Order: sequence, then C-alpha cells, then structure tokens
Amino acid sequence: MTFSLLLNLAVFIVLLAVLYRFKKHGNSLSVTVLLALVLGLVFGVALQNLYSGNPSAVSQSIDWINLVGNGYVRLLQMIVMPLVFVSILSAITRLHDAGSLGKISFSILGVLLFTTAIAALVGIGFSILFDLNAEGLIAGAREVAAQERVLGRVDQVANLTIPSMLLSFIPRNPFAELTGANPTSIISTVIFAAFLGIATLRLRKDNGDIAERISQGIDSLNKLVMSLVRIIISLTPYGILALMTRMAATSSLSDILNLLNFIIASYLAMAVMFAVHALLLGLSGINPLTYYKKVLPTLLFAFTSRSSAATIPLNIETQTNKLGNSGTIANFSATFGATIGQNGCAGIYPAMLAFMVAPSVGIDPLAPQFILSLVAIVTISSFGIAGVGGGATFAAIVVLSTMGLPLTLVGLLISIEPLIDMGRTALNVNGAMTAGTLSSKWLKQTDLQVLANPKAE
Repeated sequence: MTFSLLLNLAVFIVLLAVLYRFKKHGNSLSVTVLLALVLGLVFGVALQNLYSGNPSAVSQSIDWINLVGNGYVRLLQMIVMPLVFVSILSAITRLHDAGSLGKISFSILGVLLFTTAIAALVGIGFSILFDLNAEGLIAGAREVAAQERVLGRVDQVANLTIPSMLLSFIPRNPFAELTGANPTSIISTVIFAAFLGIATLRLRKDNGDIAERISQGIDSLNKLVMSLVRIIISLTPYGILALMTRMAATSSLSDILNLLNFIIASYLAMAVMFAVHALLLGLSGINPLTYYKKVLPTLLFAFTSRSSAATIPLNIETQTNKLGNSGTIANFSATFGATIGQNGCAGIYPAMLAFMVAPSVGIDPLAPQFILSLVAIVTISSFGIAGVGGGATFAAIVVLSTMGLPLTLVGLLISIEPLIDMGRTALNVNGAMTAGTLSSKWLKQTDLQVLANPKAE
C-alpha cells in the first residue's frame, strides 16, 4: 500500500468514527444520515481535487471504501427476498378476508401508474421549457461503448408485448425467483407469497389448528427477519458515507458542465413530482412536511445507492414504523414500487429522451397525438422495470423501441447517468411510499397516532 492510500483510508476511518460517536450521543438516524451525506460529498470532492494528477490513487482508495458502501448495499440486497416473502406471507395470514388483497393491489397500482403518467407529462413540460434536443451531443469513447451496449439490449425488448410482460410476473420456479434470477423476481416472489397466504386462509376454514400453528411459525419467522432488518438499517450512515464518497470522487466535472442543461431540467422535473406527491398526500389529510421528515433517511439512501430494490427493507420499515401504514400495504407498495410505475426511471427519463430524439426522425414532439401516445406508452411500459441501477436505460429502450425512435441518445447520456439516476431512484422510492401511505389511509388501515406523530424516529 502507498502512503497516499493509507492516508485516505485513515481519514475515511476517522469519518466513520465521527458518525458512530455522533449517533451514540443521541442524534436521530435521519440527522446522522444527513451528516454522512455531507461528509461523503466533501471527502469525495477532496479526493478528486487532491489527486487530480494521480487518478490511480483515487481508484485504489475507492476500491477499499467500496467495501463499506457496496458491502452495505449487498447486505440490503441479501435480505430483500426473505423480507418480501416472509413479511407478505405474514401480513396475508393475519387477514380475515382474502378479497381485501384485490382492493389493496388496485389502489397501490392505481397510484403508481397515475403518478407515472403525470411524471411523463412533467418530463415533457421541462423538455419544452429548456428546449432540450439531441443536437450537439458529442460521442466520446465511453459514449460509443455505451451505444453498443444499448443496441445489444434491444433483443431483450424486440418481441416484448404487454401480455408477455404480465406473464413474466407469474413464477414458473419460485425457488429460482427467490434468488433474484429475473428482473421481475420481486413481483414473482410477491405473487408466490400471496398464493401461500391465501392457501393458509383457506386452510383455516378446514383445519383451524394446523392453520394456527402455521400462522404462528410464519409470525415468528417474520419477527426474526425484521430483527435482522433493523440491525442492517442501523448501518445506514456508514454505507451512505462510502457511497457518497465514491460518487463525488468519480464524477467528471466536464461531463456535468457539457450536459448541465439536461441535468437541471431533470432535477427540476423531479422536484415538481415530489411536490405532486406532497399535494396528493395533503389532499388526503396527511401533513406533507411531517411525511418528508420521516422518510428523509430512506430517500437519502435511495439517492446514494441508486437501487429501489435495495431500498425495500428501509421502505417497509419507514412505512410501518414511522408512517403507520398497514404491514400488508407497506410490503405491497414497496415491492410493486421497485418494479412498476417508477416515476423517475420509467416516467420522467424516457419521456424526456423521446421528446429530444423525435425531431431527428421528422416527428413534431409538440404534436398532441405524439404527446398522448408517449404518455400512454410510458405508463404501460413502466411495468417490470428492474429496480436497480440501469433500470432507466431499459425503460428508455422499451419506450423508444415501441415508438420507432432511434436509441443512440441513450448512450450519449451515459457520462451523467449516475448523477441523474440518484435523483430518479429517490423519486421512485418516494412514489412507492406515497402509494402505500395513500392506500393505507384510503382503506382505513393506518395507525393514525403513528402517522400524526411528528417525530422522525
């Protein structure tokens, strides 16, 4: 190890110790996470500037720092499938009427798809406001390589239809789905758990004693998994420190400046969608300020990790313990929201790209027919978008291919993809939590005392 590497790691360890002491002094998780975000940003920028002439020193340091950041993400990914499976199974076995699952699913999916349609319109609106187009974008070595990867993924969607997409949700091998083998494995796991839960409810009518023993076993397993979730969530500040350090240290200022117009338009569109979520909450009698105070740590993790799927444990924990949402609704909204109706990745982003590239093939992007078609296709194609980094690229390929538009623009924006994807992921997760909170309130399954409690912890 070089001296510079040892020095960088020593500083990182000191920052970890600062966060530990800060939390031990009674500060809330949300405040500690915010401090981790700031410290990671400052440390990452410092690394990039101090070693501007020695990029290998930065890359070597990030390799070690990634042990904390990527290690934390992997721990969350480790518990996603067990958490989804066990918690949904446990929640359903507590129900007295399996028919209520239909109301829950309809409400959550309705909110997710409705807000995705609005997100597409917002993306189009800011594309018009900032006069975004594909002209003048330069294809460097990274962009050319990205274009080749994008074209290589076209085969995945060449024969994709809505029926085949819906069919992919049904698990053919539930044990394979539990390993996360497919992009839609989370939804498939939800469906498998739901069927097992319904089977338990039916068994309760035929043999109550056996069904009760099964329910007790499931409840015990659920408590064990949730205890594991709380342990891993307590590591959030350290994971965010590492993830933010990596992002700040590896971002290219020249790429950011070259595409600054698109970045600003994207983040303003996301800000409007956060306001739309707040409006929907307010119209349902939920205080948006209290809501955002409680969900901030979860949004910060989604922002830095760029993974809706990895945020599922935090999402469920926040909905049940801070927002008072029903356990069943929290699990369904968190899991559905990771793959369906993503406001950022499947709403704003593909709509903006389609608007930008349409003139290159002689299509007027301001034509009402084009806008209506784009919104409809964006909304429908938002089913089954993988909730991990890169899901937005897949969503853009689906939308552009369906509309017969060229895909080259997707590769040209690859240099700023991580920066924009951070905001998109936070918006995706907030859309899922908003859907869960609204559905729980509408279906009268919310613990109103927990919801009204202004404390974030």
